[in-house]
Amino acid sequence: MKIKILDEAENDIANGIIFYEKQSPGLGNYFLDSIFSDIESLRLYAGIHFKINGYHRLLSKRFPFAIYYKIKNQSVYIYAVFDCRRNPTWLDKQLSNRREH
Repeated sequence: MKIKILDEAENDIANGIIFYEKQSPGLGNYFLDSIFSDIESLRLYAGIHFKINGYHRLLSKRFPFAIYYKIKNQSVYIYAVFDCRRNPTWLDKQLSNRREH
């Protein structure tokens, strides 16, 4: 299955890298590797995850982040990669805004 990370999701990942790199040098790269590993798992497991607001939600194995994706035409589209510690109202609003794309 083909995986496409949309621009907004790439920005989410970049913001996560910056946040964790500020916590400890090298942690940003570990975060990136972990998130990409989670995303790669979608080649086998896409579609089995719980749905929220019309998106499948994959919880990261090593960080408190969730990957929101949809499956279209035998491809996985990553719409968002959000920190689960955010306010649920904020998360819902962000997902609603991304649904338009």
